[in-house]
Amino acid sequence: MDIQALTSFFMWCTILNAGLYIYMAAVCVFAPDWLYRMQVRWFQIPRETWDVAIYAFLGLYKMVVIVFNLVPYLALSIIG
Repeated sequence: MDIQALTSFFMWCTILNAGLYIYMAAVCVFAPDWLYRMQVRWFQIPRETWDVAIYAFLGLYKMVVIVFNLVPYLALSIIG
């Protein structure tokens, strides 16, 4: 693979993962009760614990997208 193909790959990975993150964050902001009701059917978890878990998930997902998608894309863009 050449640098141009890798740059394109990481660009699309960043776009798709950022879109997924924005979608999930929007669901958590605009429909938190619906999301909680959907999950509590399978896992009996208190609301306070659920709020902390979803906040931690979104934060971790954002960091993973930045470190493993955005940073390599920016680095390849700079050297390309």
